[in-house]
Amino acid sequence: MMSLILVAVAAYLIGSLSFAVIVSRLMGLPDPRTFGSRNPGATNMLRGGSRLAAVWVLLGDALKGWFAVWLVTHVAIPLGVDPRALPAAAIAVFVGHGYPVFFGFRGGKGVATALGVLLAFQPALGLATLFVWLSVMAVTRISSISALSASVAAPLLALIFLQDAWGRLTVLALALLLIVHHHSNIRRLLKGEETVFRKKAH
Repeated sequence: MMSLILVAVAAYLIGSLSFAVIVSRLMGLPDPRTFGSRNPGATNMLRGGSRLAAVWVLLGDALKGWFAVWLVTHVAIPLGVDPRALPAAAIAVFVGHGYPVFFGFRGGKGVATALGVLLAFQPALGLATLFVWLSVMAVTRISSISALSASVAAPLLALIFLQDAWGRLTVLALALLLIVHHHSNIRRLLKGEETVFRKKAH
């Protein structure tokens, strides 16, 4: 039990590295929690006008989700830690992103971090979920609809790509948490007030 707690705490601390805030400080940009949706994530960085910063944030947030699961899979479990540490780490790194201890517990929605977790679980699962996000985004140009669609698709795709029950339940839990994190977006969608990313004319 103690090893599970230690793994969860370590994963939570990894998740608490808010790359939107870190990248903004390194690049001399405004704190993403002060403009747009006030969400420290890649989408809001793009909303702030910096594509490069958005890319770095996307990669950083996805990498920490992937890294937390990779550490458990390739280091902790081979050393004898209970395999249940894997779902514990996956959930904890996601929670860390949403409620980062290093940044006043004001975190992001967790889309990129969840994607990183899925890629670590099974690359095909992560890529299939990403395909859903990209496809919906290409049609709607609304990030939240893309994220919600991917959240619904991920547990279904997990039935195809994952064989163990713990993995499937973990993906379902992540999907439900993502939907909860998008509660304000859902309200704006129902009111027709959600942001649409327009294609720039050339």
